[in-house]
Amino acid sequence: MLKEFKEFALKGNMVDLAIGVIIGGAFGGLVNSIVNDLLMPVIGFITGGIDFSNKFIQFSGDPKSTLTAAREAGATLAYGNFITLLINFLIIAWVLFLVVKALNSLKRKQEKAPDPKIIPRDEQLLTEIRDLLARKKR
Repeated sequence: MLKEFKEFALKGNMVDLAIGVIIGGAFGGLVNSIVNDLLMPVIGFITGGIDFSNKFIQFSGDPKSTLTAAREAGATLAYGNFITLLINFLIIAWVLFLVVKALNSLKRKQEKAPDPKIIPRDEQLLTEIRDLLARKKR
């Protein structure tokens, strides 16, 4: 049973999946940094200094000035966090689209490139005919 588990755990697909998950975690941190540190300040500048992460609508209790205080006071709709996560999602989706598009392009190029070892049948026959004619001339 231990041998079977070892074969299962060390299969190429399983290792590839584990590597993908680890890289995905690092990629998620990178995207969060891009959104929070690069894009949101620019969007905030364009919109006149609006900080989306603290945008909310408070439904109950006294109006509060911070999101944390509003959440403690009662029902609060934190739409700013949703906007930030939506931008994260769109960036991730766009980058993955570009990666998949690039991989598909490379795959198409490899499929179009003829294999130098494989000679078409008609060329093989012509080569044989040439060789036979060359032998007869001798």
